[in-house]
Amino acid sequence: MLNLILMGLPGAGKGTQAERIVDTYHIPHISTGDMFRSAIEKQTTLGIKAKSYMDQGALVPDEITNGIVKERLAETDTKVGFLLDGFPRTLGQAQALESILKELHKSIDAVIDIHVEESVLIERLAGRFICRTCGATYHKVNHLPKVEGTCDRCGGHEFYQREDDKPETVKNRLSVNIESSAPILAFYENQSLLKKIDGNRDIENVFQDVKGIVDIKK
Repeated sequence: MLNLILMGLPGAGKGTQAERIVDTYHIPHISTGDMFRSAIEKQTTLGIKAKSYMDQGALVPDEITNGIVKERLAETDTKVGFLLDGFPRTLGQAQALESILKELHKSIDAVIDIHVEESVLIERLAGRFICRTCGATYHKVNHLPKVEGTCDRCGGHEFYQREDDKPETVKNRLSVNIESSAPILAFYENQSLLKKIDGNRDIENVFQDVKGIVDIKK
């Protein structure tokens, strides 16, 4: 059995590493979004309650989120282990998860934090720009048009950045994430479960570090 939590700020490459972990170790990838969608589709009591908050654009209370997590972690496919992604998001959720796992006779083997400096993340996340004519997407660092100022797809010359991709917006989003994740990281560090990995390298090197941690825990 292999029970992991994967953490990392937006742009750190968490999604790519999650795919590799799941493909290599054959454990279910449990993300918050998937859990909510599944509970809503199955029309579980908690799923219906969660949907009522989501339909209003309100945050789903921890009590409901924790209940949905507990239901998911009790399913049979988690007998081989699991990779939790996007949960816990608060210290309260981390503490609730500890209680949930005790009830289910499970425990966390490692919390893997893919760490990338904030300045690098801003460059990654704020580099995207879009052709106004056809919607083709480019990046200032790793995907420029073949001819400067000309869209590869339609030949258009007008580009724009979405509000979400503007440096100031990205910086604010990262600040919020850093602030909310700090107590969770400290919580797991105090339990000697936290393993930090340098995410500012190519995908394969990062994954080799992940494997180094996971293979010891297996």
